[in-house]
Amino acid sequence: MNSAILSAMRVLDDTERWAARAKSDMAHLSGRTPVALRRIFSEWFLVSAPMAESVTGASRAAIQRNLAWMEESGLIREVTGQGRFRIWTLEN
Repeated sequence: MNSAILSAMRVLDDTERWAARAKSDMAHLSGRTPVALRRIFSEWFLVSAPMAESVTGASRAAIQRNLAWMEESGLIREVTGQGRFRIWTLEN
């Protein structure tokens, strides 16, 4: 049980560090989509574009543009290795 608790605490610490880094890196981006995506990635381990679109209410184009920027900036990484039905997670 102690091991599981320590693992969970490490995940939470990593997520907190990621959120601070993402906030700093994304400060120059305008609009509500970058902030909403940062929040989603802080709350969910895996995120798809349709999920992000549904949760934020942003357009598919805005989500795709911001996900691409976040991936290029090293904030997130794509984990499925596919061209369709892609899913991203935090890059720590």
